Amino acid sequence: MSEEWTPTRISILIALWDEGLTTSAIGERLGVTKNAVVGKVHRLGLPKRGSPIRQKPKPAQIISLEALRAGMCCWPEGEPGKEDFRFCGEPIVPEKPYCSHHCERAYVKNLKDKNTAAA
Repeated sequence: MSEEWTPTRISILIALWDEGLTTSAIGERLGVTKNAVVGKVHRLGLPKRGSPIRQKPKPAQIISLEALRAGMCCWPEGEPGKEDFRFCGEPIVPEKPYCSHHCERAYVKNLKDKNTAAA
């Protein structure tokens, strides 16, 4: 399957790539192999896309109260007394006891106060 990369076929390749089709699907439409598509995309310098292979979530690290140190997020996760109870342990936001994710949950602005002040 050695088809020539004409300007028309390259335009089709780029359009299909921008649509988000897989390299296999693009290859089928153009009559070339998946690897031929990958190589041409690379040579054209088209933007890279994330892998369709889903990464396994990393297992939760167990940060016990004894393992909790300064600079670690102390947001509790799970039920106290249970085997899987732990603390977040991610790096904290300066001057706060939690990481940025847990600060978003812990420090919610009261929109009701703003509305009454404006009235």
